[in-house]
Amino acid sequence: MGSKGREIIGMDVNELLELLRKAFCDEWLAYYQYWLGAKLVKGPMKDAVGAELLQHATEELAHADMVALRIIQLGGTPVTKPEEWYHHTNCGYEAPDDPFVKVLLEQNIKGEQCAIGVYKRLLDITREKDPITYNMVLTILQQEIEHEEDLQALLEDYDLLVRAMKE
Repeated sequence: MGSKGREIIGMDVNELLELLRKAFCDEWLAYYQYWLGAKLVKGPMKDAVGAELLQHATEELAHADMVALRIIQLGGTPVTKPEEWYHHTNCGYEAPDDPFVKVLLEQNIKGEQCAIGVYKRLLDITREKDPITYNMVLTILQQEIEHEEDLQALLEDYDLLVRAMKE
């Protein structure tokens, strides 16, 4: 990274790098959870849910790319070994072992809610200290909030469908 670009950051760059590395791991695990869930999903509305999960997977991968580039700009290195993602993750990984639509939606809503918390914290930390990271985090946070909303809307639709089938 350029020395002036690093100099304008008003916080401990190593602390910021560690937080970004954790977010990077979260994004890769979220990508894989969404991508695999989209392939395995079963049950009512599986096509709509699968399409949404695949779209979210693409966006999570884009987040990982954004975070990786920022880590590199700050003079750091993203976590290079996938087996280390579990040691650095904030949000963990819930394998889509039960491919039922409702279960996958609930798992991914939980993941999005965790991601929203992670990025809200990063937003607060960088607000007055690092405008570049702040803007990147704001973009990602907006998408994570949209993801939660999309998944909750699908879950509501699923619940309405099941209720209508019982009547």
